[in-house]
Amino acid sequence: MLQNLFLNIDAGTIDWSRAQFALTAIYHWLFVPLTLGLALIMGICETIYYRKLNAAAPASTVAFWKETSKFWQRLFGINFAMGVATGIILEFEFGTNWSNYSWLVGDIFGAPLAVEGIVAFFMESTFVAVMFFGWKKVSAGFHLASTWLTGIGATLSAWWILVANAWMQYPVGCEFNPDTMRNEMTSFAAVALSPAAVDKFLHTVISAWIVGAVFVVAVSCWYLLKKRHIELAVKSIRIASVVGIIATLGAAFTGHISGQDVAKTQPMKLAAMEALYNGGTDQGLTAIAWVNPLSQPDYEYEESAPLKLDMPYALSFMATNDIHGFVPGINDILRGYTRPDGTREPSADEKIARGKKAIAALHAYRQLKEELRTGKDTANAAAQRSALNAQLETFNENKQYFGYGYVTDKSQLVPNIPLNFWAFRTMVGVGCLLILFFGLVLVLSFEMPFLSVFTRRLLAALGLMDEAQADVHGATRMPRWLYWAAIVMVPLAYIASESGWLVAELGRQPWTIQDMLPTWAAVSDLHAGSVALTFFLFLILFTTMLAVEISIMLKQIGKGPEDNK
Repeated sequence: MLQNLFLNIDAGTIDWSRAQFALTAIYHWLFVPLTLGLALIMGICETIYYRKLNAAAPASTVAFWKETSKFWQRLFGINFAMGVATGIILEFEFGTNWSNYSWLVGDIFGAPLAVEGIVAFFMESTFVAVMFFGWKKVSAGFHLASTWLTGIGATLSAWWILVANAWMQYPVGCEFNPDTMRNEMTSFAAVALSPAAVDKFLHTVISAWIVGAVFVVAVSCWYLLKKRHIELAVKSIRIASVVGIIATLGAAFTGHISGQDVAKTQPMKLAAMEALYNGGTDQGLTAIAWVNPLSQPDYEYEESAPLKLDMPYALSFMATNDIHGFVPGINDILRGYTRPDGTREPSADEKIARGKKAIAALHAYRQLKEELRTGKDTANAAAQRSALNAQLETFNENKQYFGYGYVTDKSQLVPNIPLNFWAFRTMVGVGCLLILFFGLVLVLSFEMPFLSVFTRRLLAALGLMDEAQADVHGATRMPRWLYWAAIVMVPLAYIASESGWLVAELGRQPWTIQDMLPTWAAVSDLHAGSVALTFFLFLILFTTMLAVEISIMLKQIGKGPEDNK
């Protein structure tokens, strides 16, 4: 089956299947980060409400924090519903459009998704009902627990989904069974707790907190521009700015750790992110270079991207924690290279040859086993068993390169360099901008006499703030341009978040599972026209859902908390 079926699928089916999955994933990720981010913000707000209630604070203070919690929970609920709908469709596509993939690794990939559905999703869907409808039916403590458990359930959902995704990037805890023609799990713990899964989870969830914090600051700044709900806006800005600065710094740290994982397990992805054609030691991290966004470079002849400005030694440090560390480039990976520890990495041509040998040995093994089973030549059974063992041994010697056997040209092993290069810089560039943004909002919104006054006077000296405001504290006296900047930061935060996923997924191309299964060997044998039809149906459906969500969210924000008691 592997030898024939996978290579007879129409190229149009492959392209449309990839496009449809990308469309669904991109739309789904528009909803998920805001869900995870708002879950943290609303949990903090309700915790403050609970503490004020137990501390016998004035009734007006208690009522304020209760209404603030309910307001952010309503916005969470709108977004949560949309995320669930797109997520369900995304998981169904593994069975409809990627059935070869599901057959080969369903025993492993399906396990974390099953846990996500049975445990995490039921947990969040149960407690979200208590959170929305239980204000007058359960105690304040139980309601607070329900709010946090809703957020924890959503985060656990992300954990198991990211475990599944991380396994595709770094397959561990499994063994291929030539008799069943499936990869079978050997260690659930290895799959669930692999370094790639832990790092991906931390970086992804922390980046979602950034989106939630930006959203809360932006909504609050809009209220300040309109001079409405001033107290809610000021206090929400303070909470979100603390979450935002911690999250942006956390994303930078976890991003560094993820970069080291990529360098170890997916060196081609790192080389594409950097447009690094010829690697070596003492490598600098490219700040900017001219990489044509519309054209894949001729990697075999490129020395380096033109107009390149880099930070000396930074790439070596990011990849190896050593400023003199060795980082392979695209040509090194294709031609083969020797690692610093003396081990040799085979060339792409060698891997392709060994992959084809593994496929041929597997095919021969299957044929011999069938002959032994049916007893077609009982007189020669001993020789057949000997040949069977020899083919199995040949397969085992080369099975780590099995996926390369479906590669027809080594150029297929190079991801889209322009997309990876610019997506990575977009993610990092906006991330740095968000650190500055949250730092400024944090300083200006809190009563920090020396630091806030110094910052205000510096902004006044630069002409970015009225001198009359320089000695006045509080979020209501932040410069007006910063309110508008907060609103602009919302789409920028989403762009950075989506760019990170583009790097993660496009950087591992052509692999559905790294080094194990290329995309053209993973799709279902469908007619390209039917996949194209559903692509446009989903495009219309998801765009409509997004428009509806934005419309409902804007109406809810326009009403504000006071009109929804």
